[in-house]
Amino acid sequence: MFETLLQAIMEQLDQPKKDLEHNVRALLNEAVSKMDLVSKEEIERQRTALDNANLRLNELLKQVESLELKIQNKK
Repeated sequence: MFETLLQAIMEQLDQPKKDLEHNVRALLNEAVSKMDLVSKEEIERQRTALDNANLRLNELLKQVESLELKIQNKK
């Protein structure tokens, strides 16, 4: 009988802990979602895209310089 009472008391004490943990998790999830974070994978994809764009830009700049030289030589 004493063990049953003790068990009931322990269960009653455990419930607020679970409720608090649930509420804290919900608050943290909400805060993280508001931070507008991105994953490392997304950063790497963007870095790769930027590197590719820079390479293409450099190629185009070389083409423009070449065309400008051709125009100057024809004058």
